[in-house]
This record gives sequence, C-alpha cells and structure tokens, in this order.
Amino acid sequence: MTTAPYTVEPGTDLKTIAEVLGGRGVSAVPVVARDGTVLGVVSEADLLRPRRRTPWWRRRVRGYRTGPRARDVMTAPAITVDAGEPVSVAARALEKHRIRRLFVTENGKLTGVVARRDLLRPLIRPDAEIGAEVWRSVFTDGLRVPSDAVGVGVEHGVVTLLGLVTYRGDVDLATTLTKAIPGVVEVRNRLDYVWDDHHEVRRS
Repeated sequence: MTTAPYTVEPGTDLKTIAEVLGGRGVSAVPVVARDGTVLGVVSEADLLRPRRRTPWWRRRVRGYRTGPRARDVMTAPAITVDAGEPVSVAARALEKHRIRRLFVTENGKLTGVVARRDLLRPLIRPDAEIGAEVWRSVFTDGLRVPSDAVGVGVEHGVVTLLGLVTYRGDVDLATTLTKAIPGVVEVRNRLDYVWDDHHEVRRS
C-alpha cells in the first residue's frame, strides 16, 4: 500500500488535476474533503469524457467560477476498502469492479491506496522464504511443535503441511496461520493429531 497518496479537493480545476496525473504518473486521484473523507475519484477517463457546455447565463452570474471542477467530473462514491480488511478482500474488490487501484480508509478517512501491483508482490516471493516463515510463525512460535514432528513443503506458493500435532484444534489453527503468510497461494493440510480436543477423545 502507498501511504499519503496525492489528493485533490472538490473545487480543484481540471487542468490542475491533469498536471497531477501526468506529473505523478498515476491514472486517477481521490477527491477528498477537508476532514479527510473520500468523496470520489477522478480518473483519466473522467477528464476525457465529453462534457456539456456551461450555459451562457451561468457564465454571467457574478462570482461564478468558469470551468468544471473535480466535483463535476468525479466518479462517486469511490470504491474503498477498510484498512483492517485482509488483502484477499482488496483483491476481490479490484477484480469485481475491474479497477486498477483501491483507496484504503480508516474510520472513513483516507490512509492510502493499494494497486494491483501491490497485490502481486507476495506472489513472486521465493518458495524457500515462504517455507522458512511457515516453520517460524506456525510451528516454532505459534504451535511450538518439535521440528522432527512435522514437515513443510512449498512449491509455487502451494504449502503442504505434514506430520503429527497434539490436538485436532492445532490442525485447523495451522491452516489459518499458514494462509495469513504473504506469498501463500494454497494450503494443503495433511497433518494428523493425537487428541480430539473437540470431543476430548484420544485417537489410537
């Protein structure tokens, strides 16, 4: 996620917006109120879309600001995702709405922007690096399982968990913890357990 993205106000003129897009190399910019609330988004397509000519009588009104502003061309409401949501939610929103970027909010206020390329970075993480983190986060620090009791295999981001853990609940927890690790595409859990802590029955 990119924090502190460049923004424009509702009254920003289109020339300024075009300069922002061109100068920063982005295809869209959020329109934000003074309190940080995201009102909408202006994209390159919005700027290029044909607009109706301002009536002559409006141009003669005293104090009328000629030329459309961000509020006049923005797409609203902007599609956003809460900062506390998992990456998978952001990915689904990008796919569903066929957009390139998603604005991140916290308590309704803009905190950043996540682009498609941000979501692709974990997918190019080396398998060895993913496996090392599974060992550390899931079995060493998480479940505290001896290294000779379990095995971890990773191929193209697909993680396979093998071995024996103490409780049935640990099997489910191992899947949950592994899925949260960046770069994991799928989890194939082949773990077995000794105690069924769901029913307090020991397996022979």
